[in-house]
Amino acid sequence: MEHLHKALEQIRSRVWLVSLLMQLATAGVCVWLYLSGIMPILPSIGLYALLSIFSTLIAAAYAARLARIPLEAMGNAILHVSPSQNAPAAPQTDSLRIGREYVTNLVYQLYQVASMQDNKLMAEHKRAATQASDILTHLPLPVLVFNKQGIVTFGTDAALSYCGIHSAQLFGKPLTDAIDLEFGSDFTLESWSKDCQQNKATDTAYWRQVRMHTKTDAAVLRQFDMAGYYNRDNPAGIEFIITMFDRTQEYAEEDKTVGFVAMAIHELRTPLTLMRGYIEVFEDELAGKLDPEMTNFMRQMHIASQQLPAFVNNILNVARIEENQLSVRLGEENWENILQTASKEMQLRAAAVGKVITFNIEPHLPAVAVDRMSVYEVISNLLDNALKYSGDSPEVKVSAYQAKDGMIETVIQDTGLGIPSDVIPTLFEKFHRNHRNKAQVSGTGLGLYLSKAIISAHGGNIWVKSKEGEGTTVGFTVKPFTLVAEELKGNRDKDALVRTAHGWIKNHSLYRR
Repeated sequence: MEHLHKALEQIRSRVWLVSLLMQLATAGVCVWLYLSGIMPILPSIGLYALLSIFSTLIAAAYAARLARIPLEAMGNAILHVSPSQNAPAAPQTDSLRIGREYVTNLVYQLYQVASMQDNKLMAEHKRAATQASDILTHLPLPVLVFNKQGIVTFGTDAALSYCGIHSAQLFGKPLTDAIDLEFGSDFTLESWSKDCQQNKATDTAYWRQVRMHTKTDAAVLRQFDMAGYYNRDNPAGIEFIITMFDRTQEYAEEDKTVGFVAMAIHELRTPLTLMRGYIEVFEDELAGKLDPEMTNFMRQMHIASQQLPAFVNNILNVARIEENQLSVRLGEENWENILQTASKEMQLRAAAVGKVITFNIEPHLPAVAVDRMSVYEVISNLLDNALKYSGDSPEVKVSAYQAKDGMIETVIQDTGLGIPSDVIPTLFEKFHRNHRNKAQVSGTGLGLYLSKAIISAHGGNIWVKSKEGEGTTVGFTVKPFTLVAEELKGNRDKDALVRTAHGWIKNHSLYRR
């Protein structure tokens, strides 16, 4: 309080001095006006009274101005310690003309309180951060965090254990160097992270059936689904978060099922080949000797004998894909010839159900880089689907042309049952079929899965457009041979370029040569 009284005394003395000087000046002016004969006595007294009131007002304004000095200093000190981002600089109390000791003492006390509060908040934040870190570290899910450079900055204990890796081998290291994540398509963690940094502010992603061999034991295979989250320029450097959901047992059982079915199906190849051969002999030997009904029976047997080998090949090829043993040999081929040849058996099947396959092939298409037998299988699968789901539509259309990007695009179109929009995103998954019509239309749900794998290995893309009740359009692309000619030059096998059709590709690359 002593400093406050001192500050008030400073203000009072300065205001008293200013008021006294103004009163003396006012009186002097009035006396001079009277003695000089300019103004009589009564008006001079009246002027003196008026000027006295005016001088009093000026003294009051001066007093208010003096009082503002310590108040402004205190206000700036309070704002300085506030959490505002635009806080003013700390007041310079040494330069104050009024209340310097008083303001200095108050500011010091204010800083002491603020410092204690900051320390308390800091301790609380530190405690909360430690608690959050402890919770995350012991989270029972494998979670990894990495920054924009791909450097791992955090990982849960479960992640270290699941990946079979020590913290020193992971933290501070590029994620792609520390662990080998193997994906089933060209949409990988690496491609997603690059796309995010170039085009996104935030994003999420999900991968199914990612595979990884642990660092401690390469014989141990993990199979899991993985979710990713991205947040650009996160102030804590936590830009990418990935979470793994173990599905090892589930996917292993699925692999065993496919393997067992493939083994059983493989045993059917020999009797099917014999049956097909006998049917062809009967058709040749009995041509013209059977009545129309028996001839129709023979035609139906012939069609069935063609469908069964296609079913067997699909099952066997899916098993090869799962084991990354199905490869394609890309050679130079005439695309129109490929389409016409691959469609011959399907044309016979179309005729048997009263339908026709029409072609609209752009003339003078460039040679393509394809594996003839694998592409036959793709064309057969897509035409088979179009015929089965074409409903009452009498025609299936096949078009081929060179797209603007130089790829050779083929489109197969029907105007039949169509596909619900909610089903389209999962059409290319293994064993997936439209639940609304799978009871009416036979199939395994492997044709599109296999076709996508083969087309991906060719460096192309496959897509579906459909509207329920209006039909379906399926298209795919393959590369002109000129685009792979340079790759072929550096290949030991000068006649073809070998690529895996799908499967588990290391180092985040779609193709392994």
